[in-house]
Amino acid sequence: AGRYGRWTPPAPYGPGGAGASLLVPESRAFPDCADLLEEALTALSRSALPSAREVLYGLSVPSDEIRWERRIPEGPEGPYGPRGAAAWTVQEQLRSAARQLLLAGALADRARAGYYGARHRGHAERALDGVLVGPVPGGRTLTAYVPVDGGRGTVTRLHHALHAAREAVDYRRATGGMDAFDAAVEAGVSRELADALIALVRGSEGARIALAWAPAAGVPAGCAARPEPVEFSPGDLPVLREAAARYTRDEPAVPVRVAGAVVRMRRSAPGGGGTIRLRVLAGAEVPYVRAVLDEEAYRVAGHAHLVGLPIRVSGRLQRRGGFRRLTDATDVTPVPMDEVERDRLMKSLDEALDPEDVLPTDD
Repeated sequence: AGRYGRWTPPAPYGPGGAGASLLVPESRAFPDCADLLEEALTALSRSALPSAREVLYGLSVPSDEIRWERRIPEGPEGPYGPRGAAAWTVQEQLRSAARQLLLAGALADRARAGYYGARHRGHAERALDGVLVGPVPGGRTLTAYVPVDGGRGTVTRLHHALHAAREAVDYRRATGGMDAFDAAVEAGVSRELADALIALVRGSEGARIALAWAPAAGVPAGCAARPEPVEFSPGDLPVLREAAARYTRDEPAVPVRVAGAVVRMRRSAPGGGGTIRLRVLAGAEVPYVRAVLDEEAYRVAGHAHLVGLPIRVSGRLQRRGGFRRLTDATDVTPVPMDEVERDRLMKSLDEALDPEDVLPTDD
């Protein structure tokens, strides 16, 4: 015989409500272990209880759990919903802020920077593809399940960044100094994280973020087994805004040599130089860059565009415009390709084109 536990739904789903308790074996030594587990999973899948669905989310793929809570004043019960239900806009604000925080963690897992702009964004967004989102009871809480395989780095970095941000805010409010925010970049704090926290807290009475590691994967190195929740309040907003502005202002330009396909050319008059936009193929972690070229470089870029060849160009990616602007552009040269490679490139550019990436202006 083996040991077992019993999971009982809370009221009104438990005894006296619509649900029934489940017998769950604690090991395979329990008689009929497989049958009992199958019955338990079936019952959970049919349950209307939010926590039952969360158990199923956690069992589907070993995942770390992140839970956001926003304290929103409760309005009176109205004709369109029960007391405690949050407005649609409030729920959307929570979802949007939660995604921004996950994206900030994914960016920091990719590289450290005070301000990323468009850099690394595509890679970070793809890293969130496997994230599952649990139910949103009342619109004040949200739970995300981040798969350990491919997502553990994002959650670990977010864990360190949130605590570093909390300490930096406390230091600023206690001493008036912003030095702690400079050191916090190495922990993963950035303008993107500060903006996400501002979005989470704004319009609320405070917000709380809690993490829990997937039991099957263990605890990441350098992290507490049961991380303390991190809280931010409206009183932290001025400091977070100051930090976001500081990170943007202090991020340096980046010297690069970019290879890319010309997708747009523009000049004010025949002859002379002009502006080009490149779909980046290599050399920078941004989808597009914009550069001003002199007459000869513009001619080289135009010829390469006409024959379907990419070009290489050196310069400095400036933070203004989110690192989409290449200044001091020099050494523009076409990249030789055979006909098959050229056709493959043009096809891939057509398939990869995202209208949201091609901005009308970077000003």
